Parts: sequence; structure tokens; C-alpha cells
Amino acid sequence: MVVGAFPIAKLLYLGVRQMSKPVANRIKAGARRSEFFKNYVCLPPAQLYHWIEMRTKMRIMGFRGAGIKPLNEDAAAELGAELLGEAIIFTVGGACMILEYSRQAANSRRKEEELNQSITDLQTQLAELSLVTETLDTQLREVNRLLYSLPAPAQK
Repeated sequence: MVVGAFPIAKLLYLGVRQMSKPVANRIKAGARRSEFFKNYVCLPPAQLYHWIEMRTKMRIMGFRGAGIKPLNEDAAAELGAELLGEAIIFTVGGACMILEYSRQAANSRRKEEELNQSITDLQTQLAELSLVTETLDTQLREVNRLLYSLPAPAQK
């Protein structure tokens, strides 16, 4: 990736992230209203996240084997909606970065193909010039041979 283009890529990523926030907020609001979405999309990841977070904190503090109570439904729905919104923002940002990488790779590939084509053209021209040089050298030898085979002019 070109060093000069990197700040532009960061700015583009930030812009896309800012534009994807309202979309994520709208999806989060829809997740809070829909029972199906709340029960099957928001709650399971939120409860899993809560379980992993609490288990990690308990282990860090030295408590082993302590039971972890699940979050209540409202808190889990809120956490699940937040996780969903952040996942959307992360996905959009990741997609932008992948697209930027593929664009840069395509540009690099195109430049390399142009360079290879230029090298091939130069090699072809060099071969043609070499052939022309050999032809001219052969013709020059033939002219010299004919010139030396002519009888010498009479001296006065």
C-alpha cells in the first residue's frame, strides 16, 4: 500500500464507520421491538458474552467454580443490540479495508503487467534491431565483396 494513501484510507474508514452508525442504530431499534429478533438474535450472543466476561473476571480475581447468573432479559436485549450494532460497524469497516486492499492489489498487478509488457516490447524491438543490423552487415559485406571483385581501373 502506498504510504501517502494510508491516511486517506483511514479517513475513508472513519467516514464509513460514521455513516454505518445510523444504520446500526436503526437495526438495534428494530431488534428491541421485534420479539423474534430479540429472542433469537440478540439474547444468545449477549448471554454468551456476559458468561465469558464474568467467568474471565472471576478467574482473574481468583474465584473458581462460582456460578454465573444470566442477565435479565432487558439488559441482555440491550447488550445484544449493542453487540449487533458494533458487529455491523466492524463488518462494514472490514469490508472497506478488504475492498481497499483488493483495489491496491489490482493497481499493483496492473502496473506490473504494464511493466512486463513494456519489457517484452523492448526485447522484441531489440531482436528486430539485431536482425536489421545483421541484414545490413551482410549487405555491406556483399557490397565490399562486389567492390573488390571489380577490375582495377586503368592507370594513366
